[in-house]
Amino acid sequence: MDGTEGEGPHGTGWYDDAAGPVVRPYALTRGRTHYEGGEFDLVALIVTAEAAPEADGALPHAPWAPEPEHEMILDLCRTPLSVAEIASDLELPLGVVRVLLGDLLDHSLIGVRRPAPVAQFPSERVLKEVIDGIRAL
Repeated sequence: MDGTEGEGPHGTGWYDDAAGPVVRPYALTRGRTHYEGGEFDLVALIVTAEAAPEADGALPHAPWAPEPEHEMILDLCRTPLSVAEIASDLELPLGVVRVLLGDLLDHSLIGVRRPAPVAQFPSERVLKEVIDGIRAL
């Protein structure tokens, strides 16, 4: 050890200089591997929800306390970011980010703008009829 590593419970290092902090992804999500409320598309835009003040002007107090990773997502998403960008910026696996986003969505702390569905192309028969109509002009 060169003195830059953190010390664990029995003098063992918590950090590996090359790898960074040694924390298993499932530890961040408390063992959860996916969000039960649905799937977050890679290109879905996530934005931090505006907190509505209570009648006396104070912000509402939530019984749930976000983890540091939740806070980082909320800070990043003050401007809309895609799920893929969040995972990249935080250097976390996509599955972990999706679980964390699910937590934030369950507590109404983020908004999700799902990608627009891909336009349906007309059938080949309709295209042929249009071409025939143009040729008849």
